Amino acid sequence: MHAPADSFDPVLDPGPFQSFPLHYGGQWQAGRGAVPRKVLRPATGSPGWSVAEASAEDVEAACAAAATSVAGWTALDTDERGRLLRGLAGILRERMPELAEFEAAVTGRPIREMRAQMGRIPEWFEYFAGIALGLEGGSNRVKGGFLTYTRYRPHGVCALLTPWNHPILILVKKMAAALAAGNTVVVKPSELAPVTSLLLAQWAVEAGIPAGVINVVTGGPETGAALVANTHVAHIDLTGGTTTGKIVARAAAERMVPCTLELGGKTPILVFDSAELDEAVAGALFAGFVAAGQTCVSGSRFLVQRGVYEAFVQKLAGRVAALRQGDPAQAETDIGPVISAASRDRCMGYFERARASGARLVAGGVLPELPAHLVGGFFVPPTVFADVPPDHEMFRDEIFGPVVSVTAFDTEDEAVRLANAGPYALGASVWTRDILLAHRVVDRLKAGVVWINDHHKNDPRSIWGGSGESGYGHENGWDALKGYLIKGSVTVRTTDSFGDWFAGGSRYG
Repeated sequence: MHAPADSFDPVLDPGPFQSFPLHYGGQWQAGRGAVPRKVLRPATGSPGWSVAEASAEDVEAACAAAATSVAGWTALDTDERGRLLRGLAGILRERMPELAEFEAAVTGRPIREMRAQMGRIPEWFEYFAGIALGLEGGSNRVKGGFLTYTRYRPHGVCALLTPWNHPILILVKKMAAALAAGNTVVVKPSELAPVTSLLLAQWAVEAGIPAGVINVVTGGPETGAALVANTHVAHIDLTGGTTTGKIVARAAAERMVPCTLELGGKTPILVFDSAELDEAVAGALFAGFVAAGQTCVSGSRFLVQRGVYEAFVQKLAGRVAALRQGDPAQAETDIGPVISAASRDRCMGYFERARASGARLVAGGVLPELPAHLVGGFFVPPTVFADVPPDHEMFRDEIFGPVVSVTAFDTEDEAVRLANAGPYALGASVWTRDILLAHRVVDRLKAGVVWINDHHKNDPRSIWGGSGESGYGHENGWDALKGYLIKGSVTVRTTDSFGDWFAGGSRYG
């Protein structure tokens, strides 16, 4: 059973089982939906938490709370909104060690990864609190004695639909821009990792952010569908799979609601003969296996020039074999589990079919022996298949797990052609010490986020987004802030005379 909403006091400790209610209107709310949804620990497969299953009535109440609070939040001076966002950033920074442990338990990602990621999250609130002060319009004197100037206004209530692989990071990326622009938000986190979003909503209240500005409803696809369809929602921002993105885009189009969609990817890693090989291998290892390969820009297909191909494969295989897989709570763990049994089974299915098709297994494929308490966890061995042809499913499909393919190429043109194959256009990285080659290749790549001699680097100032089946719109930077605003113009007559058209006057001169 749920703890009564009026007495609920969450513990920032990943150990004990906790049942979370919803959080909207500035307080914990007992859900009106069905039986609470269990949230499993990926490392053990056992229940760690439960969350309320939001009903349609809960979603409506959360959206109504967000709509009620829009006018007051928008009316605050930009600097005051920024002060409140910086206050929330301070709470996050103060609770970072415990939050990292909590996120590691919820997602299965190793604690070392989560500590590194958590350390940067407050920067998004601080950045958008700062740049919102610099938002400037423009003005022009135009023909006929008129002055035009631009103005910005927020959309109002924004729906934020967030994934399980970076629960707090991706939520904060969206939320910081939306709130700095003067919007209020209703968050629907993934049902696989919903807990820390609820904690963030409570911490926002502690920071002094007014009730109803941040609201969280938990549940499955029905909850998400109800949120997207709610008439209060004026902007939708989703990070998730391409299939889900298309469903959301269709629903938003029915109501002419704008969307930002950050969807799937099949990120190529291009390694040229001119790369510093050990550095490229280390970078590829990080690109492919951080977060157990469960990121939208995970390096999942390595394209390697023939002159260094075999050396790259052997070095990569050795590094992958040395990765330590196990309990995400342990600092020495390199690779944790994937998020669910379904993800594990999907990945293992790719392994079996790849073996059957004759792809060359050079590392992994078999789970290491795990401690008894992890036997029920959703572990997938970090795995490398070499000599994978471009028509193979491992080359084409977004697997979303710790498995990569390696494919040889001979020429620059062939590398670009292979990298651009497929419907996704989100991320890519290029490894070479030839700076002329690097820039030539980058200009030809079908990708929205490209790294040269690195991978996965992210910053509040660096825009993030793709095209094609990877979605549209941007996170980060000025593009994100302006994406949460509606830009309009105002035209002012400055002449004494008014052109009365139907009395013979001029309106077009």
